[in-house]
Amino acid sequence: MAKKSTIKVGEVNTLIVSWLKEYAQNANVNGFVIGISGGVDSAVTSTLCAQTGLTTLCLEMPIHQHNSQVSRGREHIEQLKKRFPNVSSVASDLTTVFETFKSNVPSSNDNTKLDLALANTRARLRMTTLYYFAGIQGLLVAGTGNKVEDFGVGFYTKYGDGGVDLSPIADLMKSDVYALGAYLKIPESIQNAAPTDGLFGDSRTDEEQIGASYDELEWAMLEAEKNKKAENFMGREKEVFEIYSKLNAINQHKMNPIPLCLIPMECKNCVK
Repeated sequence: MAKKSTIKVGEVNTLIVSWLKEYAQNANVNGFVIGISGGVDSAVTSTLCAQTGLTTLCLEMPIHQHNSQVSRGREHIEQLKKRFPNVSSVASDLTTVFETFKSNVPSSNDNTKLDLALANTRARLRMTTLYYFAGIQGLLVAGTGNKVEDFGVGFYTKYGDGGVDLSPIADLMKSDVYALGAYLKIPESIQNAAPTDGLFGDSRTDEEQIGASYDELEWAMLEAEKNKKAENFMGREKEVFEIYSKLNAINQHKMNPIPLCLIPMECKNCVK
């Protein structure tokens, strides 16, 4: 199921950079703020933003972060600042904020639900911090989600890393992001690192959480677009397709607009 990107990286790079610059200028803002995680998605997104020539603020927001993630993020930021004079960075350690939050809300005896709720809380604290800096510096929050995460399995936090102003790489598969990362010469330590959301304070990977690799999920997403069903496959392919289908179904609430309760006109125009 190994997936090889077929995008024209140079053309895609130029297209996204132009789109970013035009959007920011039309919105009358100064540039972009991006949360840097030490992963390929945020490294590629920040490099695309930097190429616009507009203000690009890279924000570190560790919360009990694994050292390898912190070091990769800082390596990328320092490289980016050397390449682009419009890039700056700020480190906001949110560990104390997170611990204060935990001490002021009730706990739970269900450790699985508690761990997930706290992981999502980390993402939402980071979203709040990104919008704070966006507000005081006149910036847009640039999202770092790719297509298979955002529209395939919904592997992100609602109103956390899903809370953004624009999504420059959301129409790219993970393999495309890696191809663009190699083209943009992001640090090899990031290109070679196993993807992780970094929300649990340890080194667990996305694949360990999901049960399938991004190559496998891309394959399943493409097969689902052909209206294939689990019964069309056997062995590992069937297992992966079922993982993809389950996650796609239960995370539709992230991918679809917020449901509205529409009030009929006859209820609005009642005269007593």
